[in-house]
Amino acid sequence: MSFQIMIEPIGQGIEARDGQTVLDACLRAGVWLPHACGHGVCGTCKVQVLEGECDHGDSSNFALMDFERDEGKILACCAMAQGDIVIEAEIDEDPDAQFLQLEDFEAEVAEARMLTPTIRGLWLRTERPVPFQAGQYVMLHVPGVESARAFSIANAPQDDLIELHIRRVPNGRATGWLHDELQQGQRVRFTAPNGRFFVRKSAAVPMIFVAGGSGLSSPKSMVLDLLAEGCELPITLIQGARNREELYFHELFEALADRHPNFTYLPVLSDIAPEEDWRGARGFAHEALKAHFANDFRGHKAYLCGPPPMTEACIATLMQGRLFERDIYTEKFFTAADAASAAPRSPLFKAL
Repeated sequence: MSFQIMIEPIGQGIEARDGQTVLDACLRAGVWLPHACGHGVCGTCKVQVLEGECDHGDSSNFALMDFERDEGKILACCAMAQGDIVIEAEIDEDPDAQFLQLEDFEAEVAEARMLTPTIRGLWLRTERPVPFQAGQYVMLHVPGVESARAFSIANAPQDDLIELHIRRVPNGRATGWLHDELQQGQRVRFTAPNGRFFVRKSAAVPMIFVAGGSGLSSPKSMVLDLLAEGCELPITLIQGARNREELYFHELFEALADRHPNFTYLPVLSDIAPEEDWRGARGFAHEALKAHFANDFRGHKAYLCGPPPMTEACIATLMQGRLFERDIYTEKFFTAADAASAAPRSPLFKAL
């Protein structure tokens, strides 16, 4: 059984299978709807149903209030059409966006190794190329876990393998399996590409990237893509970590900085003893950001990816230095634990 979804204001109709979410149907048809967490927690994919009925699925009561349900709003990542429907959604027409259809892939684990004590790197080989835009992510299917998990792609689109950085979540079933059981030679399934976190290349202005923890994945992909394309604009990457064990790929970025005069790499450690031999910046990412740019970020675009406290601190710093919402792009982390707790959120910015 299938249903028709008519999308306003673009007037495009697509087909949805029985039990398929509205978001999945749209993405597989090449129609991008705003979304972020994929768990019904963040509220980014909220759309209005103009005609027809939907099952709300696992939508959080915090992300979609009762009065909003009464008004006909749904969370596209969870809602399923119960017949033909008409929805009204914000369709972004950003000139730098690539409208790539969501597809299913099967891959072999070509390599798996620890990058830090808590982050494992996976390199996946697929039988056909995976089209994606630097900054996007995959939804990885884990055996025995009901919903797929989102992991940002860390390699440049020009590369053959898909690289993922998997941070172990305490008591996490999915990340526990990905760390402890998945081995080289085994096969996994994922859907890609997902997300709306990408570089606004047409702006042609200097770029700032700030990454924390496994949030390095997307900035790594973006920086590698820019340098591979021969970008000559100033690019600055600030990588925050607690200590040297958790600072990874810094040798790669140091080498890139040596080869590319327009690329500046600034690692910063927040939990390192004063007597330790560390010549880099000490403190938090937002402090290094402020110091390096002398608190003046005008004329830049900034891309932030990491734990919410880091992201929020960097946003505040950037805005104090006269860089505002239109030039700041974020990718926030949402885990299955977020979906379980479904705590109310009041972020300064929507996650992209």
